[in-house]
Amino acid sequence: MEHTRIQALFEAFRAADPHPVGALRFQTPFQLLVAVVLSAQSTDVGVNRVTPGLFALAPDPEAMVTLGEEAIREQIRSLGLFNTKAKHLHALSRILVEQYGGQVPQSRAALQALPGVGRKSANVVLNIAFGQPTLAVDTHVFRLSRRLGLAYGNTPEAVERELLQCVPESYLLHAHHWLILHGRHVCTARKPACFRCIVRVWCPSDQNDS
Repeated sequence: MEHTRIQALFEAFRAADPHPVGALRFQTPFQLLVAVVLSAQSTDVGVNRVTPGLFALAPDPEAMVTLGEEAIREQIRSLGLFNTKAKHLHALSRILVEQYGGQVPQSRAALQALPGVGRKSANVVLNIAFGQPTLAVDTHVFRLSRRLGLAYGNTPEAVERELLQCVPESYLLHAHHWLILHGRHVCTARKPACFRCIVRVWCPSDQNDS
């Protein structure tokens, strides 16, 4: 019965939004990687505000290295942790040029070895840029996994492992997108809008008085 519930829940997500997309704007895997690094403790809106200017000057790793850390810093100054992010972008671009021929690697281990790239960021790049069925567990996915009774791990990595075990394979590619979007727009942290939730009937946390 639990498998049937989870299957129905994700089928409802897919029926409502068959091809969900992330909010970050980019044109290449490298630009997605840069945007993901910049998104740490910053909003997608804020990142999308600075990346057009940055990408106009440095659309690829070679150009980012040439641009230099100080100029990168000036382009992203409106974001939190801009000093650290500038260092990370310059350093990871140099590594991509020197070790990967200017290409973004397609393995989690290689991505996580880059400055400023953690497991969640690596999963985002692998999923969006390369179509790998990874699960990026951010605060929304972590919260919704508990509310929907999908996973109860105490860490993002534990939740990721549980989700990989319970989410049917045919939904894995888009699973974290559906959960993120649902968490942002419907099942919010303060007060979930259960009255307009498309998966309410399968949710163990349904607020009947909402």
